[in-house]
Amino acid sequence: MNAPCSPCVEALADAGHPTSRATWLGVGSIAVGTFAMVTTEFLPIGLLTDIGAGLQVSDGTAGLMVTMPGVLAAFAGPALIVASGRLDRRTVMVTLTAMLVASNLLAAFAPNFGTMLVARLLLGLCIGGFWTFAPTAATQLVAPASRARAMSLVLAGVSAATVLGVPAGALVGTLAGWRAAFGLTGALAVIVLAIQVWLLPAMPPARAIRPRDLLTPLTRRMAQVGLLAVLFLVAGHFAAYTYLKPLLQQVFGLGSGAVTALLLAYGAVGFAGTFIGGSLVARSVRAATLLAAVLLASALLLSTLVGSGFIAGAVVVVAWGLAFGMIPVALTGWMMEAVPDAPEAGQALLVSGFQVAIATGALLGGLAVDGWGISTAMLLSGALVLVAAVIVGGLGRAPGRAALAASTEGG
Repeated sequence: MNAPCSPCVEALADAGHPTSRATWLGVGSIAVGTFAMVTTEFLPIGLLTDIGAGLQVSDGTAGLMVTMPGVLAAFAGPALIVASGRLDRRTVMVTLTAMLVASNLLAAFAPNFGTMLVARLLLGLCIGGFWTFAPTAATQLVAPASRARAMSLVLAGVSAATVLGVPAGALVGTLAGWRAAFGLTGALAVIVLAIQVWLLPAMPPARAIRPRDLLTPLTRRMAQVGLLAVLFLVAGHFAAYTYLKPLLQQVFGLGSGAVTALLLAYGAVGFAGTFIGGSLVARSVRAATLLAAVLLASALLLSTLVGSGFIAGAVVVVAWGLAFGMIPVALTGWMMEAVPDAPEAGQALLVSGFQVAIATGALLGGLAVDGWGISTAMLLSGALVLVAAVIVGGLGRAPGRAALAASTEGG
């Protein structure tokens, strides 16, 4: 089966440098769109009390702005891929970015909390859609040898949003109000939308995705292994990640300045880890996933053993951040190789698996912290991630790089 839009990919790859630059600008627009989406998703975390006060709801009620988009995203990925049918993926990406603009502007001008929830539900559709379509669209734009790099660039938007977007949004909210923070992110999304309309080429799918096609990944052994690994790996990460700041304060005994520095280091190392992961995925997706899992498990378990102080905290944070950066690109690459003839169906199920794992991990982490303390939560998280490492290392080999190249070039 030929890959979606393989003639378009070959034309772009064979063209001269001007087209190549335009192609990478198109990939960049998808990456910046991901940055804007993740920034929008987590803006309420830093502005929760301000938004709650402004819209006259309690902090607990205001927390729905964070949970509801994630819940909807778990269902949106599979639903959107079926609903999109044979629609050109350029149109899909442009529509998703337009929805991101609308979500931010609606939030910025929300007169009440009900309107804000509508804006956040619209964002949930964007989240599910971006994670389903963006990695595949980016890899369609470039030559086969550059696909891992393109995927890394798109997923680097996550780390960049953590390092720059969320803190910048919180700063803007503090200086000019929470509405200005949403307005600024919306303006960025408008710029992304204009670039995508200008530069993204037609990307027609090979065929429409039917509901039964969503079951295809569940029939492939390596996709089954990948989805099972996602549940343990991502649940383990988020069972601990929510409590990273308290860990640094209570277990490592660090003050606010040191904590802030290490949180910034965490995001910066994660940004670098995305590109390192992309380079490793291009060689062996199984090795990249296994390394990320082992590194994350080591960081979580070491956090309970290395004692206190800045150096000990820095070692844990650097290892954790590097693993965090590698995880999305490794798991995305795994699913693309496991289901090369239905990559969007694989990504849709991956999105759902991620969201289920995030919710499960956050619940387990909260129960562990409330019942036995932060160190116990880290041990639980490390154990879950070790299970993921065993799954990746022991349940068979992922398809090789040659298989991915063959499937994307057509065969």
